[in-house]
Amino acid sequence: MSFYVSLLRILPLAFLRSIAKVAAYFINQNPNKSMLWKTRVNIGLAYPELSQEQKERLARESVTKQCLSYIESGKCWAMPPEWSIQQIHTVHHLEVLTDALNDPKGALIITPHLGTWEMMNAWVNQYGTPTIMYKPMKDSGFNAFALHARQRLNATLVPTDANGVKALFKNLKQGGFSVILPDHVPQPSGGVIAPFFGIPCLTSTLASKMAQKTQCRLVGLSCFRREDGEGFEVYCDDLNDPQLYDRDIEIATTALNKAVENMINRFPTEYMWGYKRFRQIQSGVEDTFYKHDQ
Repeated sequence: MSFYVSLLRILPLAFLRSIAKVAAYFINQNPNKSMLWKTRVNIGLAYPELSQEQKERLARESVTKQCLSYIESGKCWAMPPEWSIQQIHTVHHLEVLTDALNDPKGALIITPHLGTWEMMNAWVNQYGTPTIMYKPMKDSGFNAFALHARQRLNATLVPTDANGVKALFKNLKQGGFSVILPDHVPQPSGGVIAPFFGIPCLTSTLASKMAQKTQCRLVGLSCFRREDGEGFEVYCDDLNDPQLYDRDIEIATTALNKAVENMINRFPTEYMWGYKRFRQIQSGVEDTFYKHDQ
């Protein structure tokens, strides 16, 4: 692993992006490849109004963007935090974030699997000490690499269990801020069925419950590479729909899914469509959507 880390550190980002594009090219040559197949299925479910040609173009472009995001994340993990901060060239509506962070009720940052979210970690940490849930990756070597990178930042990492939830809640009650990735597929006990792009799917209730209990501010953050290839830009979205705080958890979770949809629709190809987001713990449903996955 140390050899690959050294390569990521030494090789210019532009060269690494070229490698990612080559990898995406070969993935896109095989329609049955897992990433391309799942991306096709998910885009077909999320955007049924598009023509088959439009869906195919969107899916192939999304595979390329996902490969780019992976290599960019690896690069920022290998580099000092200062390097990542320097890559953020534009911030849209920064006042949305700073106003939320000054709210005594705390702020909950909603960061979907969208764009290159890892690139803005060091940048966000300039504004305080967030509490962030961390779930270990399956590959131990890769997990150690990512964990080491995240531990360098001014953040408190907590496990994805009851203790972690308590830490998030305590931080918000004290007026701090926490970061949650809301679009993973949770265990059935930690979610409800709510529509996402019109498809009922198992959705985490953690962010919605935190918002209900603390009345904290909700801010959507996303990070994308600039079209000119020069650095990245961050979007700060004020998530202020009153339904996000509704006592009915299904209403609140549906509102959060809608907010995430709006963030994705800004740049649809930048979302991580290559995983089974619409997977459900219901007999026959997953087979219907992903039965041809290879």
